[in-house]
Amino acid sequence: MFRLAIDRDRRIGWSFAAPGLATLAVVMGFPLVYACLISISSLTLMKPQLQPLVGFANFATVMSDPLFWGSLWLTVKYSVITVAGEFLFGLGIALMLHRTMKMKPVYFAILTIPMAMSPVSVALIWRMLLQPNLGIANHLMETVGLPRIDWLGNADLALWTMAGIDIWQQTSFVVLILAAGLAALPREPYEAAEVDGATSLQQFWFITLPMLRPVAAIAVIIQLINEFRTYDLPYVLTKGGPGTSTEVLSFFAYRRAFLGLSLNEGAAAAFVLLVIVLGMTVAFFALLERKS
Repeated sequence: MFRLAIDRDRRIGWSFAAPGLATLAVVMGFPLVYACLISISSLTLMKPQLQPLVGFANFATVMSDPLFWGSLWLTVKYSVITVAGEFLFGLGIALMLHRTMKMKPVYFAILTIPMAMSPVSVALIWRMLLQPNLGIANHLMETVGLPRIDWLGNADLALWTMAGIDIWQQTSFVVLILAAGLAALPREPYEAAEVDGATSLQQFWFITLPMLRPVAAIAVIIQLINEFRTYDLPYVLTKGGPGTSTEVLSFFAYRRAFLGLSLNEGAAAAFVLLVIVLGMTVAFFALLERKS
């Protein structure tokens, strides 16, 4: 009788989920399958024909390009910088908000403003602010006697500038997740630690961080996925330049597909990025599960 009830509930659950799953299969599955087909075809903008299929030749061509490996390394470097910055700033702000009692809703409302803005609008705003001749940033620097800086035109600074803009926008998301995790932590371990004479730093290191680890892991993996596939900021801010100093892998795939007219090779580069992100996600959650 109990098994029949479970089977019935399962059938009801699948019947409710079926429309949404079918919509996802059509909206996400069809483009994914078609992109996979393009990646093993000879389709280009100059020759819009799938035939003949070439197997993994496009992948081999893309991965034999030194620019591909440069873009991959740049993507890894950019993702590590931005995710580390977002997590550190987000954790610090979340801890301060957790201890704040007055006007907390106002602070959270202000924090959601950058997150609610589209990356394209954020990039356009910061591009105007950092404009080398008329930008407000350089004007303020001149007023205090500092020289002008070409934030986006200097190959040594462009990636760091783009990462700083990304951190400015995405930290709010990390703050909201970590603040929710902090609010859900039980009070009993802290009360016991206070009785034992533990300092605030010891409570943070031995109680808060271990209990916050699952929530922090979710925030890190979501942001890592977002940063690995970032495209809006480099496209609007630098177009991958100066040179290739900000050409992340997603922009490399775009350039190969539409500027190089090779849709098949661009799709192959995009699938390499997809495989990397999927493998990274599976490995991260497997490690988290084993530690738990």
